[in-house]
Amino acid sequence: MTETTSTTTTDRGTGPLEGRTALVTGGASGIGRAVATGLSARGAHVLVLDRDEDGARTVAEEVGGKPLVADLSDGESIDALGLGGLGVDILVNNAGIQHVAPVEDFDPERFAFIQRLMLEAPFRLARGLLPGMYERGWGRLVHVSSVHGHRASPFKSAYVSAKHGLEGLSKVIALEAAGKGVTSNTVCPGYVRTPLVEGQIADQARSHGIPEDQVLDTVLLGRTPIKRLVEPAEVADLVCFLCGPGTDSVTGSSFLMDGGWTAT
Repeated sequence: MTETTSTTTTDRGTGPLEGRTALVTGGASGIGRAVATGLSARGAHVLVLDRDEDGARTVAEEVGGKPLVADLSDGESIDALGLGGLGVDILVNNAGIQHVAPVEDFDPERFAFIQRLMLEAPFRLARGLLPGMYERGWGRLVHVSSVHGHRASPFKSAYVSAKHGLEGLSKVIALEAAGKGVTSNTVCPGYVRTPLVEGQIADQARSHGIPEDQVLDTVLLGRTPIKRLVEPAEVADLVCFLCGPGTDSVTGSSFLMDGGWTAT
C-alpha cells in the first residue's frame, strides 16, 4: 500500500510541477483527494472542484490550494466557473457516481444524469481549458476512467457506457492536441477503496441476490487475480506520473490498474 500525506502551503512549491495549476474534479474525497494531495506534493497549485463545498474547502486547505464548487451535471454551472481565466495546465477528470440496476429497471433520467456527469462534463471542461493549454504550449489531461472502460459488468449500463465514452473522448483529444504540447490519457483502476465502491455493496447484494458480506469476493473481486481493493494513493501516483517529466510522448493511452482483471 502506498501512503499519502497531506501537504500544506508551507511545503508546496518545489517539485517537477512547480508553477503549474491543476484542476481536480471530485476532489473532496477518495481518488480525487489523493490526486490533489499528490499533485500538490509535486509543486502544483491545485484547484479542488466538488459539489461538496465543505469537503472541497477542507482538501484545498490541506494542500494549500483553492476550492471550487460546481454541479458537473449542469452545463451552466460548469460555464459559471470561468474556465478560460483559471490558467489550468493540468485537468484531472475524476468525478463520478454509480447506480446499479438491470437495464429494464434502470431509470432513464438516472442514466442521462450519469452521462452528463461522467462524459459530458469532461468534454465541457476540456473544451473550456484546451485553448489556454494550446496557447501556453503545455498541458496534461488525465481522465480517471475504470476497468469498466474496457470490460462490462451486469447492472451497470450507465457507468460502463460513460467510461467507454471517456476512453474515446481521451483518444480524440490526444489526436487533436498532438504537436501542441498537450497530452491526454486515461487511468483505469479496478475497484478502489472509496466511498463510491463501499456504497454500492448493498445494491450489488440486492441485484445478485447474495448477502452483503459476499459481495467483495464474489462480485467486486470475482474476476481479479489480486484479491484486494486498489488504494486511492496508488491511482494518484499513476496520475501524477502522467503529469510529470518525460511524458511528452505518452498520449492517447489507457493505463490499466486492475489487479490483472483484463489479463484473464
